Amino acid sequence: MDRRPMTKGGARKSSRRLRTFLWIAGLAALVIALLYFEQTAILYLLATLGLTALLIVVALADLSGARRVASETELGDDAAAIADGITGVAVPAATRAAPARRPAGKRR
Repeated sequence: MDRRPMTKGGARKSSRRLRTFLWIAGLAALVIALLYFEQTAILYLLATLGLTALLIVVALADLSGARRVASETELGDDAAAIADGITGVAVPAATRAAPARRPAGKRR
């Protein structure tokens, strides 16, 4: 029995995975065939186009993340903390929560 939880559209996930593996196998076969028949000009062209496509994808990607916890202006400049090796995130004093008070019966 499969230990992974059932997901909605599980059949689609496996067909996508199969399609991905078929693409990889097809492109690998193409590269091997071009190497065998010594078609280096076509290989250079494909490598250039592939690298260009990769650079365009990276340029258009949202590498900073869609959600940010706090903006840089709220936290200030953490360059000194980074240089000192401090791993914690600076929190301004105005946003820190006051410690919760215990009821009188539970104090030691």
